[in-house]
Amino acid sequence: VIDTRARMGYTAPIGSTDQDRIRHLTVALPPVYAARLFDAQDAGASDAQLQQIAAEALKEVYFQDGGRRAGSLEEVRFTDIEHLEFDL
Repeated sequence: VIDTRARMGYTAPIGSTDQDRIRHLTVALPPVYAARLFDAQDAGASDAQLQQIAAEALKEVYFQDGGRRAGSLEEVRFTDIEHLEFDL
């Protein structure tokens, strides 16, 4: 599970960008992303690397809802992090 309060938005094809805004999300991550995060943390990954993995996970789970929407999303911006916590 990831719990975060941060500025998030996304980039998609022209005409469908979402303005960045502060969001508070608590989201259960698919096992593959949880494993990537914990493995990266164990390997000494930087905060920037962990944030990139978290952004990819949020893109799939929150913005794309596991492939049910926003399939053309190109990038999720995950910045100005006020709070970020991972838990099992």
